[in-house]
Amino acid sequence: MYHLDGRVALVTGGAVGIGRGIATRLAEEGCDIAILDLDAAGAEETASMVRALGRRALALPVDVADHTAVDAAVAQVRAAFGPVDIAVNNAAITAVGKVVDIDAAAWKRVFAINTDSVFHVAKAVLPDMIERRAGRIVNIASWFGKIGKPSYGAYSASKAAVIAFTQSLAAEVAPLGVNVNAVCPGSIVGTRMRDDADRMSREQGLPTAKEREHMIPIGRVGVPDDIARVVAFLASDESAYMTGQAINVTGGLWMN
Repeated sequence: MYHLDGRVALVTGGAVGIGRGIATRLAEEGCDIAILDLDAAGAEETASMVRALGRRALALPVDVADHTAVDAAVAQVRAAFGPVDIAVNNAAITAVGKVVDIDAAAWKRVFAINTDSVFHVAKAVLPDMIERRAGRIVNIASWFGKIGKPSYGAYSASKAAVIAFTQSLAAEVAPLGVNVNAVCPGSIVGTRMRDDADRMSREQGLPTAKEREHMIPIGRVGVPDDIARVVAFLASDESAYMTGQAINVTGGLWMN
């Protein structure tokens, strides 16, 4: 246990999957949780799970691609719980298809959710963190942000941007007491985005995550708790000397 009692954590995309796993794990560690997600019902279900663990929870239906909506949500969290101590940028979507087949609107939406939202949340929470000279920002990137994959051009590019932004921001705010790191998941099942990606992959004759499982050295696909455990560590004081890192959680599938 990392003893995060009394800290306030904000998790985007916390209605299901990895985001829900992160929210509940941070609640187990003692955090009060704010869930930002367009899926209002799913966000409230996660909030109920957090409350069952004895922590306060706030479910906010927010389009994280909208900076004004993010600003308003962070203000609501501050009013309800106090300043955000830990911000986890998890919200993401994907688009599977060759570059010649993906339309501009899909490309822009992937970047709006996957990349722009990270900027919006960071910009909203940083003033309080800098004022208190304490804070943790954890961005969920992807191993596809380190190696481009055919038919994942938009997703890979958006996650590469998240990694680069993580490194730039980390260097910028390290002297101000704020640590910024990224987690790069591999093939994680049990998530809405994985289901969408597998469906789109099947439509194009590409293998699903489960069908690629034999390539993973550890011998299995990942689950949301594999990511949540690493996020909890990065949110804790145990990671105090780490910033600007993009940590692979891929079962050994990608090691660079």
